[in-house]
Amino acid sequence: MDYDISNQQLHKELERLQQRITALENEAEIRKTYVKLLLKEKEMLAITLRSIGDGVITTDTQGLVVMMNPVAETLTGWNIAEAQNKPLREVFHIISEKTGKEVENPVQKVLDTGLIRGLANSTLLISQEGNSRVIADSAAPIIDTITGQILGVVLVFRDVTHERKLELEVARAEKLESVGILAGGIAHDFNNVLTSIAGNIWLAKLATKDQKSLKVEDLLAEAESQTFRAKELTHQLLTFSKGGAPIKKISSLQELVRETAIFALHGSNVRCVFALPEDLWVVNIDTNQISQVINNLIINADQAMPEGGIITITAENVLANSVVRQDEPMLLKTVDYVKVSIQDDGIGISQEALTKIFEPYFTTKSSGSGLGLATSFSIISKHKGFLGVTSKLGKGATFFLYLPALSGEVVAPFEKDSGEKLVSMYGGKVLIVDDQNDILVLLKRVLGLVGYEVVTALDGAMGIELYREALESANPFQAVILDLTIPGGMGGKETIQHLLAIDPQVKAIVTSGYSNDPILSNFEAYGFKGALSKPFKFLELREKLDAMLA
Repeated sequence: MDYDISNQQLHKELERLQQRITALENEAEIRKTYVKLLLKEKEMLAITLRSIGDGVITTDTQGLVVMMNPVAETLTGWNIAEAQNKPLREVFHIISEKTGKEVENPVQKVLDTGLIRGLANSTLLISQEGNSRVIADSAAPIIDTITGQILGVVLVFRDVTHERKLELEVARAEKLESVGILAGGIAHDFNNVLTSIAGNIWLAKLATKDQKSLKVEDLLAEAESQTFRAKELTHQLLTFSKGGAPIKKISSLQELVRETAIFALHGSNVRCVFALPEDLWVVNIDTNQISQVINNLIINADQAMPEGGIITITAENVLANSVVRQDEPMLLKTVDYVKVSIQDDGIGISQEALTKIFEPYFTTKSSGSGLGLATSFSIISKHKGFLGVTSKLGKGATFFLYLPALSGEVVAPFEKDSGEKLVSMYGGKVLIVDDQNDILVLLKRVLGLVGYEVVTALDGAMGIELYREALESANPFQAVILDLTIPGGMGGKETIQHLLAIDPQVKAIVTSGYSNDPILSNFEAYGFKGALSKPFKFLELREKLDAMLA
């Protein structure tokens, strides 16, 4: 009996072993199948990666290179045998095209956040051989679908150097065409200005020959006015071509807006209605540039009403904590500002055009460069303000600009210079350095007329020697006027440094025909006490000298 039981147990054990062997054989077959599938998938992946035109690199969670395709090898200069298990930063070396500084590793960003990340524009990939390419890329996490854990990162990137060159060529061609259109328009206006100046001077010459019907003072005043109109035209061209920084001073907008608008509408069948409160806060602005913006907006409004009409110009103080209106940008809610609105009842602007109206070269006019509003937007942005528009077709348009205000401060309305203020309150000895002898002669006459003793020099080196000699004598210079650019000689930027070394208390004004030069907008950082762009009003020069000496 016991023997039979043992045989039965042995038989069962044999059956169990047979089942186990069968299960293992089945499992082995399944594993073989999986291995075949994995090998096939790996082969397909390899074929896919080889056929992709973009570079592909995968890393583990430590940011070490696991795999890279042939395109990635070509772009980086590393082959997979060299790169495997190396830190990605060593293989994929990227820097900013603008600054030359190393760019943050995109793979590390993905590992830290678990999100897909892309590179900033203007990123350069530096290959192992030192070659540089402009690239665009994105990095994404490799996630285990069962556990949800990040297993690594896949980085995909492509060479966009050729596309960038094409974009630059197209942009350059468009800008050259636009500059040509702008230059043609400015040349037209400039010739008109010169015609007016020449005509008024000719009439003034006649008036000196007993032509009683002509008043010399009026004729010369008009010639002077047109001269500064010419300055505005050249300033507009410089602002567009160079993007000049604002030369700011504390100003009131009432008279600036009023005078610019009236001037822009000379000869037009459109008139302005003003609502400019007397308690408007002052702003720190470049008056020439803001006048240019107002001029552009008024001309746009005028052209929108070919049959004539009314332009309504309003201004108001807006507190930072005031209720947000539809047209107020949230980015300006942290400061107080002054808002100026220019409203017309013209043809209006389509919704499609509204989205592009501040883009360079965009225009809805048959003849126009499309630069006026783009330049205006740039100017307001450089003043840390905002320029916007609301409109509907057939309902007119309202342009509105915001300028950061010196809240609580109000200045008296602008007063024109008068002959009673001609003579300086201070006078004194002034050194003028300029390479143009005719300007030296003119300034010597003008400043001599208002009470200053003037000494001149044709370059900085001569001016420094004159200043040193005067300082050692009993009659030093009270002020210095330095031209910024002196071809072939020492200009104002270098000269002021030598003068400061000689006399830390030197009082100097910098002048330049390049009204967009950054030194003019930040003159104090270079050691100057004031700045003037040429041509300037001579009473303005006298006022700056008086203020500096005071």
